[in-house]
Amino acid sequence: MKVGIYGQTNNETTIKYTEYLIEILQDRKIDFFLENNFCEGFEDASGTGYPIFDGYEGLDKSFDVFFTVGGDGTFLRSVTLVRDLEIPIIGINTGRLGFLATVPKENISVAVEQICKKEFRIGKRSLLSVSSSDENDDFGALNFALNEVSVSRKNTASMIKVDTYLDKEFLTTYWSDGLIVSTATGSTGYSMSCGGPIISPNSKSLVLTPIAPHSLAVRPLVIPEQTKIELNIDSRVDEVLLTLDSRMYTIGNKSRVFIERSKFSIRTIHLKNQTFIKTLREKLLWGEDKRN
Repeated sequence: MKVGIYGQTNNETTIKYTEYLIEILQDRKIDFFLENNFCEGFEDASGTGYPIFDGYEGLDKSFDVFFTVGGDGTFLRSVTLVRDLEIPIIGINTGRLGFLATVPKENISVAVEQICKKEFRIGKRSLLSVSSSDENDDFGALNFALNEVSVSRKNTASMIKVDTYLDKEFLTTYWSDGLIVSTATGSTGYSMSCGGPIISPNSKSLVLTPIAPHSLAVRPLVIPEQTKIELNIDSRVDEVLLTLDSRMYTIGNKSRVFIERSKFSIRTIHLKNQTFIKTLREKLLWGEDKRN
């Protein structure tokens, strides 16, 4: 078996449990490679002798598993490394909530054992790809998002105006601080915090969630994930903010933003007895009601 490992080096807990993961992999004689920047964060990294890979170009389809060590943000950043290589990703949670990084740090050995025994299933998560009518809006090779695409005001306290089209049919004009286009995976993130619904990852849906809309009639809208979306943006200032997961871009006012399902998907590893419903109960504390 050949695995990749990625995390953030500004967290002592992440370093501690990555070293624990490495010990387990070494005991099982499993080949592993650390992401180059991540490896540099270890003490005396030059003397670790850990094999490394350098970004997307350093990965290929010979990798069987990709471990992330951190929180959901780390998991999302790992998607920019794996991209279309179809390497299954599993997240070890050393962060807080952990909707994507679902393996508790105390259960690393159990996770590795189940993976070795193939006691898991593979899920597929859809992504969104983005383009713009403005040639100055360049998102490069990372023009995709696993959780959400959002447009929002920048350098102004005023609302922005977003004319929204679904499959070329006019839907409505959102007068708000912005608009979130979320995948089912991202429905438990930014969209949920703005009042959007929770969507099961296998439902093949998207949700449009306005940010602080200036109308009581405006509500989040669930649509099929194959819908092609066009956003025509108008602001009182020259620039607005476009966010792809945690990556921020400044785009010009009057930009037309096009959003559609990406041509590739991300594969995620789900261990035995791990389900989305169980994750909801544990992460949102739904079972903590005293009446239960």
